[in-house]
Amino acid sequence: MTPAEIEAAVAGAGLEPLSSEATSRFQSYLEILLKWNARLNLTAIREPAQIVDRHFVECIFAARQLPVGLENLLDFGSGGGFPGLPIAICRPEIHVTLGESQAKKAAFLREAVRTLNLQNVLVHNGRVETSKKQFDAVTLRAVDKMQEACRIAIGRLVPGGSLVLFVTAEKLPGLISDIAGLNWLEPIHLAGSKQRELLIGFKQDVPRGTLPSE
Repeated sequence: MTPAEIEAAVAGAGLEPLSSEATSRFQSYLEILLKWNARLNLTAIREPAQIVDRHFVECIFAARQLPVGLENLLDFGSGGGFPGLPIAICRPEIHVTLGESQAKKAAFLREAVRTLNLQNVLVHNGRVETSKKQFDAVTLRAVDKMQEACRIAIGRLVPGGSLVLFVTAEKLPGLISDIAGLNWLEPIHLAGSKQRELLIGFKQDVPRGTLPSE
């Protein structure tokens, strides 16, 4: 896809335009994702336009909903780099760690980081639960055993840190009721999606005025 087509997809979802540098990086990201996807199955979606609509637009929207002032973020189970790489592109002030236990997928992530020349991204090839490092935010998208992963993710959060979940509307009540120790914001409908929501919970109360929407 051309930069103009990516820009049109972003605009079509009602989002503010990307910078030319960000658009160029998303174009390069799409190219390397398609190349590696043939042998690693990083995403079940094969059509470039659908990847932009389903993955890029959704993650761009989410990046803009993250609290301001984040210094670092862990993308737990990063896989094809969603949402960690789009967050790193859209929010260059955040240092992003892509956590991926599968060596081949971690190799893809390293190559993507190198190709996109992202100075604010590191790849952690290993299980997140073995790490003792804590983060201002942890994201979870399309991971297996979401509730178990959430409990592990909470342990990686600093006090006041943000747990950021990409979930379907039908799973929201179970997650909110089963995961203790978080103060949840109202779910935000994800741009470009018919049934998916962005759910953000804080490990403790945060002052008003620290979120983009306030």
